[in-house]
Amino acid sequence: MQTRKEQDSLGTVDVPHDAYYGAQTERARSNFIESGLTLPSEFIQTLAMLKRFAAEVNLSLQRLDAKLATAIIESAEEVMAGKFAKDFVVDLFQTGSGTSTNMNVNEVIAARANEILTGKKGGKDPVHPNDHVNMGQSSNDVIPTAIHITALRAIDRELIPHITELSEALNEKAQAFKHIKKIGRTHLQDAVPIRLGDEFGGYARQMALAMKRIKSTAENLRELALGGTAVGNGVNTHPEFAERVISKVSAYMGIRFKEAENHFEAQSAKDAVVEVSGSLRTVAVSMIKIANDVRWLSSGPRCGLGEITLMSLQPGSSIMPGKVNPVIPESLIQIAAQVIGNDTTIMLAGQGGNFELNTMMPVIAYNLLQSIHLLAWGARSFADKCIQGITANKDTCESYVDKSLAMATYLVPVLGYDEAAALSKKAHRSGRRIREIVLEESIMSEEAFDALLQED
Repeated sequence: MQTRKEQDSLGTVDVPHDAYYGAQTERARSNFIESGLTLPSEFIQTLAMLKRFAAEVNLSLQRLDAKLATAIIESAEEVMAGKFAKDFVVDLFQTGSGTSTNMNVNEVIAARANEILTGKKGGKDPVHPNDHVNMGQSSNDVIPTAIHITALRAIDRELIPHITELSEALNEKAQAFKHIKKIGRTHLQDAVPIRLGDEFGGYARQMALAMKRIKSTAENLRELALGGTAVGNGVNTHPEFAERVISKVSAYMGIRFKEAENHFEAQSAKDAVVEVSGSLRTVAVSMIKIANDVRWLSSGPRCGLGEITLMSLQPGSSIMPGKVNPVIPESLIQIAAQVIGNDTTIMLAGQGGNFELNTMMPVIAYNLLQSIHLLAWGARSFADKCIQGITANKDTCESYVDKSLAMATYLVPVLGYDEAAALSKKAHRSGRRIREIVLEESIMSEEAFDALLQED
């Protein structure tokens, strides 16, 4: 393999000739394990966006030469567009500040800027990855800034819209099923009747509250660490740098961001991210409850509850002909389990803030973004391929109501608890319905009994 020489503060490094990255990235590539996991492209593109606006602001502050700034801006915009993807090679499990990824971005942008200016990629002249691309910044404020921006964008543009879609689909079923009486269940045992629409209305409310929780916690992602540089005191940056860059980011993305009120908090702790992850975990738990209920309600088709029917999407068994399984709910439950596991990782990583810096930021970024995307995709799939296609089996629902021993509950105001319980046991032993015994023993008329049940 052809190589070229690149230098950093530790000496000279051989870098693949075609690569746009430089010495620090090559050292990171060689030093860290090859897990197959890397920070996602959207995160890299957010870093490139920060570099692009940093160059523009440093130019306006007369800290950066116009020729260099123009080349950096052009190069950063190419990275933002997804170019040079193969050159972002640093493994996820790297230095805890994310410095290696920050330098990977700095080196690629500098190398391409030098190619634009001189026709030769790489090197540090005339554009230097640290002095020019990273001007006014530190990995310690840029990486947490990128985490907040990328996460809030994904929440705003993916997660909330797809949970909204799921909530609306559940609400539609709640309305469609509002006249279907069915048996309620507590402890997996028969309880008094409810409406099938009541159950789906409860699910819809869970998703409405999910959005409320996410939006509430995501508000704290609007505070950005940019401007704190190495430890939070803003060394080597212009006092107006962060505010100006953040203003440009907000205008570009259409999302309001602001500089952190306290840079020491913003860099040493990741409490905002831990909080957001906690809300995602809560949503995951809600989704497991809904998906499991749907599985139970659709169980059968002949030997289960069978109160609803799901769309048939694919054969369910390699050995049992005709078997069809609830694959979308099962998929969602696995997604939710992954999100819950990610939250545990983020919780542990949130404890990695020693003194002025958290040193588990790459794994925080990876798991948070994965959780957001998984829940978004899961909600959309569940709405489109499961909830919208559900049909109710009205006769089955009503037959369970008719034969349930829980009908004795309605007799308590007339007979008292103990006598109603004895009647229920009698019905159970004899295999008869509560209605049959009430009429046979002339406890009350059919009309009176129906009035107690509030049948329409």
